[in-house]
This record gives sequence, C-alpha cells and structure tokens, in this order.
Amino acid sequence: MGSLAQKSVLVLCGDYMEDYEVAVPFYILGAFGVRVDCVSPGKLPGHRCFTAVHDFMGFELYTELQGHFFTLNANYEQVKADSYDCLLIPGGRFTELLSADDKVVALVRRFAEAGKPVVTSCHSQIMLAAAGLLEGKKCTAFTSLKPVIELAGGIWWEQPGIQSVLDITACLTDGNIISSIGWPAHGEYMKVVLESIGAKIAGPTKPNSVLVVFADYVEDYEANVPFRALQGLGCKVDAVSPTKKRGKSCPTAIHDDEGAQICSEKRGHNFVATANWDDISVDDYDCLVLPGGRGPELLVSNDKVIALVKEFSDKGKVIGAVGQGKLLLAAARVLKGKRCAVDHGTKVLVKVAGGEVTEGEGCVTHGKLVTASGWPTLSDFVSQLSKALGLSVSF
Repeated sequence: MGSLAQKSVLVLCGDYMEDYEVAVPFYILGAFGVRVDCVSPGKLPGHRCFTAVHDFMGFELYTELQGHFFTLNANYEQVKADSYDCLLIPGGRFTELLSADDKVVALVRRFAEAGKPVVTSCHSQIMLAAAGLLEGKKCTAFTSLKPVIELAGGIWWEQPGIQSVLDITACLTDGNIISSIGWPAHGEYMKVVLESIGAKIAGPTKPNSVLVVFADYVEDYEANVPFRALQGLGCKVDAVSPTKKRGKSCPTAIHDDEGAQICSEKRGHNFVATANWDDISVDDYDCLVLPGGRGPELLVSNDKVIALVKEFSDKGKVIGAVGQGKLLLAAARVLKGKRCAVDHGTKVLVKVAGGEVTEGEGCVTHGKLVTASGWPTLSDFVSQLSKALGLSVSF
C-alpha cells in the first residue's frame, strides 16, 4: 500500500488503448507526486504501446486513428497488487485481449477483493465483467457495453440529458468500482480518481477561472491535459477559438518521435470550444493557457488574440504556455527578461523576443508566467500552474 509520502497507481496498458485515457491520468497523477506504473503483458519497461484516438468524425460510429506512442515504465511480471493503492484500466480494444487472459483477470479481481479502487473507462468495463465484479453494481460505459454489463449482473446507468460532447461529465462510483463513459468526462473522472486514493484538493475560496485559447491543429495533449487537470481541481475552464462558436471543434495534431530527425504529425482528437470568443472578458479569468502545436501559427496573425494575451499579462494574471504556445507570448511582447523553458523549436523564438532560455529545465515558473518545453513535461506544467493558481493536492 502506498505510504503517506507517496500514493501509487497501476495502469494496465496494451496496444491501441485509448490515447487520452492513458495519458491524461498518467500526467495528472504524476503532477501531484503519485507513482504511476504502466505495464502490459508481454512487454518490458521502455517498450512502447500504440495508442488509439477515438472520436466522432461525422459518422454514426467513432473513428479510430493511431495516436501517440506510450512508453511503459514497469514490468508486468513483477506486479504485486498489494504494492498499489488503485488499479486503472484505460479503454480501447486492447481490453478485448486482456479480458481473455486469465492471469490479468485474476489480477483485476485481487485489486477488487482487497477493496482497492478499480477504475474503468469507455470499453474497459469488459474487464469487470470478465472478473465477475459487476453483480449488483451500478456501472456506466460506452453504450455498446450495456448488454455486457447487464448480462454480467450489473445495473446499467447512463448520464441523463446528454445532447453533445460538452454534456458528458459523469463518473460513477459504486463501492470500489469506478466507471466512466469515456474521455469527455475526464474532468470529473480525475477528481474522483484523486479522491479515491485519499487526495485532498484545496484552493482559493472562489474557484479559479481559466481560459484556454486554441485553433486548428493545436497539439492534442497540450490542450487537453491542462484543460482536464484544472477541471478536476475544481476550476471553471473555458476553451475558445476566435473562429469557432461554442460546441464547434478544432482538429488537434499529434507530434511524436517516430525515429526521424524531427517529430511526425498525425491528426488527433477533436478539441471543442466551450464558449464564444465574443463573450470573453479578461476580467472574468484568473489564468490564460496557450497550448502549442501548429494552432499558434494561425492565432499569431489575429490581432485580437495578441491583444488578449497582452491584457492578461498587463493585468498580472497567470499565463501558462506549452511548446509553440510561446509564439503568442513573443508576439505580445511579454517575454522580455523572462526565464522560459524551451525545446528546439522555440529556442530561437524566445531569444529574439528577449527571453532567457533555461537549459535542461522542462518547465519554468517566472513570476506569473509558467512555460513548458512540450507535452512530455506536462506533469511539471500542471504542477507548477496549479501552484501559481493557489491550488494544492495533498494526501
């Protein structure tokens, strides 16, 4: 069992697990000192799993695209259930393989029998059915799992009133079984997961309000992970794009290392605007988040966006920028004399904008400015941004 000094979560992984459903908990839990061990049968630490992007692209059923690669950090063969506080199983088709593996199913059952949280999402509830854990339990999932849950003796529950992806928020707890319809509910999901392992979330009396500004081909993780993390910590988080109305989406970009001299780019999930640009007032927000990707190349030519960034800075509000999001900081002339975390794509940019390049630091806080080199440093980014907003997570 994890000590007071450090909680621990085991994540069961496999090829074509849902990208967000492994990455979001991995980076957010890591931000608050939780040890997150990611394992997969037949793979060793350092091996990579393919992930899948599941999203609706205009068809009756979701589309599956290849997502980021995800690197494992622990050995499945050495796993002992009593070494962890929680078991988390992302959704995706890999669970169909694991549900037919008696040893994996037995491991899931050991967590449940020990009274430890077993967290499932979207499609991984099939593991609960395989382990015989659903009898008399309320459970939610992607709708195609309804007959599986009911045939396994579970009580199907579906969040009422869902009209669009913006309405999907519920995470259901029944005893030590935690279930979610999928990644759109990750704000509430992360709050529930943190609390299930004893986290106490504290912050200002008035919840922080955060604005995320994005455009087409914003980097997938860099937009979604901070968005969901801050939701999970109780912040009101709005996402806006100057050319998109509320409910409209931008395609994201996945930038990943596939062995070439520079990262590849693939299409990722849709990232949805939760508010209208014309309704935004800087005075309504405590923090601005600028994700990277290629979206900033569109935003930097929009004078209203640059004026908004400058106003956040002039009013002394917290600003967080990841990767190419620093292009907007440079254009707003707010980097002069500021220490910044950079990657190879932003090093020259920060220098010519008068910023101070920090070597070897993935994330840096300078006053009210928090910068991160890119998505691999998102745990540090979430941690430092949370501190800048007066938020804390303790165990």
